[in-house]
Amino acid sequence: MNIAIFGATGRVGHLICAHSLEDGHTVTALARTPEKLKNLAERNASLKIVEGNAVQVEAIRKTLQGADAVISALSTDGGSVLSDSLPLILASMKQLGIKRIVAIGTAGVLDSRVEPGLLRYQSSESRRTLTRAAEEHHAAFRLLEESGLDWTLVCPTYLPDGPAEGGYRVEHNYLPENGARITTGDTAAFAYAQLFSEQYSRARAGIAY
Repeated sequence: MNIAIFGATGRVGHLICAHSLEDGHTVTALARTPEKLKNLAERNASLKIVEGNAVQVEAIRKTLQGADAVISALSTDGGSVLSDSLPLILASMKQLGIKRIVAIGTAGVLDSRVEPGLLRYQSSESRRTLTRAAEEHHAAFRLLEESGLDWTLVCPTYLPDGPAEGGYRVEHNYLPENGARITTGDTAAFAYAQLFSEQYSRARAGIAY
């Protein structure tokens, strides 16, 4: 499979990139700083790096050229990069006939158990006083819903760095009850696996231990 990855230098995206290469797939990764992928590129001839950022249409199209599926592990980056870039990525996917995208979101955009009709970040389930990042992820969720593409939004809760531990729980559109954390290793492994599964097609997947 030819996989295009946005956010490949991030905590989760880098691990997804490594999984893809280990399994023999061809990966094209967009990176503002290609040096951050040097360790993978030196060991894998099937990794192609496009230098640029996710709000540059030409860089996006170059990254997507020949792709069978897309991973977006872009973060909010302290600004609007997520909501600015995703419309460009989705539009280019449609133009190139690419249907499948797996994106990394946040548990804040899962449905609230205690206040039906609200998302977790909008409800008393959230302990965060600042909602800017969640609002960015909410905008991304709406864009995916409206895209008409085959999307999955992986929504981890508190996300410490760490290897895959296994034993995590997953639920459609909700965070598993009493879920408190999930490592970057397990989040990356689960998100990567969704490229080959239809179980969470056009849905949010809440993931936690």
